[in-house]
Amino acid sequence: MESRGLKDRRWRAAAVGFAVSTAVGLALGIIGPFGSYLSGTLPVRTAYWVVCLWAGWLAFGVSLPFLARWAEARRISAWIWTPPAVAVLTLLPVVLSRSLAVRLWPVVEQVGWLEWYGQGLVISALATVGMTWATRPRENATGKPDAESADPRDRLPARLGRTVLCLQMEDHYVRVHTPQGSALVLMSLSQAMAGLKDVDGTQTHRSWWVARAGVVGVVEDGRNMRLRLTGGLEAPVSRARVGALREEGWLIP
Repeated sequence: MESRGLKDRRWRAAAVGFAVSTAVGLALGIIGPFGSYLSGTLPVRTAYWVVCLWAGWLAFGVSLPFLARWAEARRISAWIWTPPAVAVLTLLPVVLSRSLAVRLWPVVEQVGWLEWYGQGLVISALATVGMTWATRPRENATGKPDAESADPRDRLPARLGRTVLCLQMEDHYVRVHTPQGSALVLMSLSQAMAGLKDVDGTQTHRSWWVARAGVVGVVEDGRNMRLRLTGGLEAPVSRARVGALREEGWLIP
């Protein structure tokens, strides 16, 4: 289940997205780009642009974060999934904006669907770049990871990314392993696990927590058992946890 803090952040992001799209729609209504300045009155033009921006936010503001989490869990590069996703998601605002424009201003029917889609694709690509930049992992004013965040991912150097394979307790620290390497963060294992409530994972040992997406195999050495992770890491499984993990499907060879 998602933590309450994570849900709150997503609701705030949605509210900010609608507020920004409304503000941009009002601005476009006043400016009147793509020849819309010569078509219709200011209220009609403004309403048109606001509705179009809302459609764009619904298509991209809701879908892209979901797709990003899905791809991150499966370690799929953004360069692979983002272009086709943008191309498909652009269809919703394009169909809505052209259909509405033709109804309001029949003269724009002279602009073909392909040209209209091309313009929408350029706008969508620029908006996606902006959203990606705005939602990138935040660092504090000194350019260092946020040492106060309850999410261990926020405390990692940017070079390690945000895909966590496992957590390993080391004294008063937790070593966070990612596909790019590892780093120590000053927090307890229980605190780190609480900060990763949105990640499908489990505690395999009193000193280890493992993300299910990072498991690639099981190693059995007599009565000892370990989970093999991406990159060659191996996380121990305590004997007390073997039965529960087997029932949950973690120990399938």
